[in-house]
Amino acid sequence: MVNDVDIVRMIERAPLRTARYVELRELGTNMWRTLDRLADQGAVARLAHGVYTVPPDGRDGRTWRPTLEAAGLAVATARFGNRNAVLMGLGAARHWAATPRAIGVTTVAVPEAGRPPVELGGGGRVHLIPRDLDRLDAVLETTELGRALVTTPAQTLYDLTMKPAQGGMPDEAAAAARNLQGQVRGEDLQAVVDTFGRANPALRKMLKAMDEEARHGANG
Repeated sequence: MVNDVDIVRMIERAPLRTARYVELRELGTNMWRTLDRLADQGAVARLAHGVYTVPPDGRDGRTWRPTLEAAGLAVATARFGNRNAVLMGLGAARHWAATPRAIGVTTVAVPEAGRPPVELGGGGRVHLIPRDLDRLDAVLETTELGRALVTTPAQTLYDLTMKPAQGGMPDEAAAAARNLQGQVRGEDLQAVVDTFGRANPALRKMLKAMDEEARHGANG
């Protein structure tokens, strides 16, 4: 018979230490009650409806909360599988410190369309953005819950500039793009544009400014 320790260890072994009730219910009867009890004891934390994580380093799930970005990645990974979720846009900007304050929403790229935003139990909203994940320029980064994919600064800048309304906070996206420009080389941004084959007027203007600044620096 599966006991509480077995359940906690199963969740802990899952990608980003996170699992869904639909997988856990096969372990025994009354799994909802068991998970509620484990959450009440602080052994697990409920990230969203039907999604549970084991806090790292023995922390108490009753008081500990992951960052919005880590939680969003964990929820999306639990739904779509390991490495099938990529922190992007506003979420990636927050990761790269281009958004200095928490804004209550994050954006995660996933391989399927038509998924509504996820409301997190600890507060905040995760927007699930359908993308071709293989085309995204992303790197593995460390989060509180484990290693996960995040779009590079260049890809993040491209996404923020091309679709600032993703995530429902266009002003914050524009501010993040301005802050992120200093981390991105013109040639890296151009490589992302070449991958997708399109650029809007704002992005073309940005590339032109980067090119002129690079030429000025070379001549100076």
